[in-house]
Amino acid sequence: MAGYDAVLNILLGGGIAVLRTDTLYGIVARADDEHAVARVFDVKQRDMDKPLIVLLAHSHDAWDGGDVLERFSHGERPTSVIIDSPHAPSWLRHHDGTVAYRVPKSPELRALLAETEPLVAPSANPQGLPPARTVQAAKAYFGDAVDYYADGGEVSADSPASRIIRVASDGTIDVIRD
Repeated sequence: MAGYDAVLNILLGGGIAVLRTDTLYGIVARADDEHAVARVFDVKQRDMDKPLIVLLAHSHDAWDGGDVLERFSHGERPTSVIIDSPHAPSWLRHHDGTVAYRVPKSPELRALLAETEPLVAPSANPQGLPPARTVQAAKAYFGDAVDYYADGGEVSADSPASRIIRVASDGTIDVIRD
């Protein structure tokens, strides 16, 4: 990852950054930093009722449901799993008490996550606009409102977003986005 040490220092210091995730460019912040997460919502102009995906180095890093997440973290396609997560910080939980988690496949991203701990990582775009496919597009969207931009190359136009599923407490699985 370009600028690994700089990204790490920014995130550990409470900042926000744009970097390439396992799917798209994301605007990231430490999930346990309420102020940084609020900045992500503000910079994205995101509706506070629209929850954020939380990236984890390992499924057991989730506040709840690590065993459920483990079942879905080894598939071919990146999969975000929405589960009940009553122990997650309140600013991460959707109004129904759930959190969407994903364990990315990228070893470099997982190494960063191991040092920062969980990161919120919505796509790098203001709400309602197309996701940035390059770091330059993200800079055009956010300018100086983001503390650091890590260039991870261009994301292909046909690169799929993550699959999103919801696993209910009774084990029922609903596919939200395939």
